[in-house]
Amino acid sequence: MPVTVVRFNLVEPDATPASLSARYRAALEMAAYADERGVTTVQTEEHHGVANNWLPSPFVFAGAVFGATRRLAVTVSAAIGPLHDPLRLAEEIAVLDLLSGGRLVTVAGIGYRPEEYAIFDVDWKARGRLQDELLETLLKAWTGEEFPFRGRTVRVTPRPCTEPHPLLLVGGSSKAAARRAARLGLPFFPSAHLPELESYYKERLVEYGTEGWTMMPAAETPLLHIAEDPDRAWALYGRHFLHEARTYASWQSGGVRSAVKSAATTVEELRAEGVYRILTPDACVALGLDNHVLHPLSGGMPVDEGWRSLRLFCESVLPRLED
Repeated sequence: MPVTVVRFNLVEPDATPASLSARYRAALEMAAYADERGVTTVQTEEHHGVANNWLPSPFVFAGAVFGATRRLAVTVSAAIGPLHDPLRLAEEIAVLDLLSGGRLVTVAGIGYRPEEYAIFDVDWKARGRLQDELLETLLKAWTGEEFPFRGRTVRVTPRPCTEPHPLLLVGGSSKAAARRAARLGLPFFPSAHLPELESYYKERLVEYGTEGWTMMPAAETPLLHIAEDPDRAWALYGRHFLHEARTYASWQSGGVRSAVKSAATTVEELRAEGVYRILTPDACVALGLDNHVLHPLSGGMPVDEGWRSLRLFCESVLPRLED
């Protein structure tokens, strides 16, 4: 059975408080609908200070999704580790783990936008050290035992219910991230299809004498939107996908690698690339993907159109994936 994901980052350029509130509530209703129909995962993420209102609080959103659902997992991919207080994050994840019965998956990255660090007055140059501290603290905190932290002895309660601890992966596209994951015996989540980095991670597991595994995006992981008439949908709504693609492109430089990477500057170029795809239900089934990532509210997509896409997927695609 393929993995099915509904992704939400709640972007809405030029939103009003009322319109953004409606978008957030629609996302929760969509999550509940998807859960009832067997979608496996809601994916969300973290960015700060973005003019288009990108979601900054993925764990708060995850808690709301858990309250509206019974089965699906919520993957935070990714949390920007160094921007979080380690003890507070340990508590929040523990509480979410207890509330959800172990349905939270956290991918911890270090981010790639110095301006986000500046907002919180966190030293960009110290991000590696801070990430090490965060991950080490989470693992100690979830034992429920006392441990040393910044020169004092602390204990974090309550303990999460998942054994040995809530699912925590190290995300990134660098050898430093792979080494960090291997050293701590944590699974590794490359930010793109990077088989050479997976091999490096496995070598480091042997070096450190630890155990782990990789959750890596496929060579092609398109973001999907389902429509009866893709040509019409591209004409009406392609600008929303382009907005998100251009936002991502403006953030990615140097060695940053991502599964969502586009060089498109027009809707026509974006459609030709195939990173974002608007498909009929039949065409979606015919792709034969192992992972289906639906993005119903991409780039400020009108809520009504997001619902049309989600319903088509759940009613006309998902049952055929189960056959």
